[in-house]
Amino acid sequence: MKLYAFAIVLIWNMSFGQQTEMVDFTVGKAFISFGDLTQKEMGGKVIYQFDILQNTDSIVIDARDFERIEYVLDETFQGSLYNNNRLIVKHHFMANTSHSIEISFKTNPKKAMYFIDWEYADGNKQIWTQGQGKYTSNWLPSFDDMNEKVEFDLTIEFDSSYEVIANGKLVNKNKNPETSIWHYDMEEPMSSYLLALAIGKYSKYTEVSKSGIPLEMYFYPEDSLKLEPTYRYTKQMFDFLEEEIGVPYPWQNYKQVPVKDFLYAGMENTSTTLFSDAFVVDSIGFVDKNYVNVNAHELAHQWFGDLVTEISGTHHWLQEGFATYYALLAEKDVFGGDYYYWRLYEYAQELITQNKAGGSTSLLNPKSSSTTFYKKGAWVLHLLREKVGDTAFKTGVKNYLQKYKFKNVETKNFIDEVELASGEDLSLFVQNYLENIDVFQSVLKRKSDEILKNQRNKDVIFPCKSTKISEDSFAKWDLLYGFINDFSRADFFKSLINDSLIDKNVLFKGVLNSKDIKIRQLAARALTEIPIILQSEYETLLKDESYSTIETALFNLWVNFPRKRHFYLNETEGVQGFNDKNVRQLWLTLALVTEDFEPQNKSKYFDELTSYTGSNYGFETRQNAFQYLHQIQACNTLCTKNLSKATTHHNWQFSKFAKSLLKTE
Repeated sequence: MKLYAFAIVLIWNMSFGQQTEMVDFTVGKAFISFGDLTQKEMGGKVIYQFDILQNTDSIVIDARDFERIEYVLDETFQGSLYNNNRLIVKHHFMANTSHSIEISFKTNPKKAMYFIDWEYADGNKQIWTQGQGKYTSNWLPSFDDMNEKVEFDLTIEFDSSYEVIANGKLVNKNKNPETSIWHYDMEEPMSSYLLALAIGKYSKYTEVSKSGIPLEMYFYPEDSLKLEPTYRYTKQMFDFLEEEIGVPYPWQNYKQVPVKDFLYAGMENTSTTLFSDAFVVDSIGFVDKNYVNVNAHELAHQWFGDLVTEISGTHHWLQEGFATYYALLAEKDVFGGDYYYWRLYEYAQELITQNKAGGSTSLLNPKSSSTTFYKKGAWVLHLLREKVGDTAFKTGVKNYLQKYKFKNVETKNFIDEVELASGEDLSLFVQNYLENIDVFQSVLKRKSDEILKNQRNKDVIFPCKSTKISEDSFAKWDLLYGFINDFSRADFFKSLINDSLIDKNVLFKGVLNSKDIKIRQLAARALTEIPIILQSEYETLLKDESYSTIETALFNLWVNFPRKRHFYLNETEGVQGFNDKNVRQLWLTLALVTEDFEPQNKSKYFDELTSYTGSNYGFETRQNAFQYLHQIQACNTLCTKNLSKATTHHNWQFSKFAKSLLKTE
């Protein structure tokens, strides 16, 4: 009997696998409201207009674990047939007819919509969504099949003291005594997984692109001084991509919103990118950890993924490979060609390492790794452009986007357009680079060697390795090597560290007298045992405009020179670091374990460090605090309670960390 029931369910699910062949949903107007936010209560209604393409006796709409859901079809027929995954609408639908359905619902989303900090009096209270990989149908009756594209309009009612941000253009905002109603309009269709909603305390800064598109950049009011470094180069990259791609940005505006405890670095929801607020940085933080690459990547997705969307995971590289490649091109426009080629070199090394480990797969394998989809995909586009030339490549991309805009695509659609533009048969290219399981290692090795040769300028630099380097020559590091690009300087420095002919004290003395922040950072990390003759030079690292350098230098100096621990702590007392308070948390830990350092403040410092384990802080901050308290064996009752709660956090990596650490407490 159980087997029979399973077979019925299987047939039922398979019967709706090709619903897009029978019905086309065209417009969706959703009305969203919220109840008890501590209980994640939300609901409302959504009205869909749809056309019947073939005779059918039923249609389905995805809806996962809803508490209540029911519909009215064509303002006449009512129903509530629901199997906890789909709303089933039984009706004799005739081909070439049009209909509307109004669905009312109530739910407490288990995923895809996240309620942040509503159980606390303080904290950064937010609501935000993540549809890709989680299914928007967890909070809105919609369509898990990305081939169903709908023109969505969202209307949301919420507390007037918050900002509500969604896809499309804000066309109206009605204020009531305590709440407001935001009306967002999308003019073009998109897949349901790209629906976005973000609610929080935000301010907004707007620039306008060269083509007249509003670029809306949201930030927390207290982070006004971080606005410029966080969104640095946004307009430049937007203008560049429009010109490079050759197809105008396809949506009414472009919004970017930082959110707390996000699942990924960023997500390219249609016209509304959400990204982790860990990338909100000040001018010092920008040196080591900035939003530029994620910014460019998610922006490129507005064309590759949002305007044209993969038919299935088999063609996922059409989204991630393209976004990675075009992000590199945008960064090339910002940082120069050296940066572009060095990143390609790094991608090649990662692909070669994956191949040696037996992890390579076809670019058309839906189960491929991110390394394959992103970095192999980017390399394929780089090689394809070299093969057919700039003009044919850009023409092919432009024609591909224009022909399939607001539609779903597969790899053949793109290759066909490049073949037409170039007049070349690309079947062998597809076989060697897209279908082949092993990575094209020989090509990557040859290309990598070419990049290194061009980047290093060996005739100038590498003769130094075989000769005795004087202290005077390395004291003039910036003068000697200032004309070499940053990436080659770093690569050269790493090679010198491993050269047995080089006097390391002379090497580090020269480098620590350099003004090159990145080289000084490498020296800070490499020199964990600091000779007394380099102490004064190493101490200057505590003043560098780099939170990563300060963190590394503080720890290494504290370990190497116990008699000056008080001095080092006093020098860095006010430094917070990145959003995860990396420097401050290290400082608190060292202050607690340093003998005779401000004994009257030990309790205060311990309470501050323990407070960072609380849920009102982002998971990156909490993870740092848990690690430090564990290392000094000081995770008290409150810390353990917070650690236990962290095991249920929606970010799986953080919850996994918490579970592992809890076992050792």
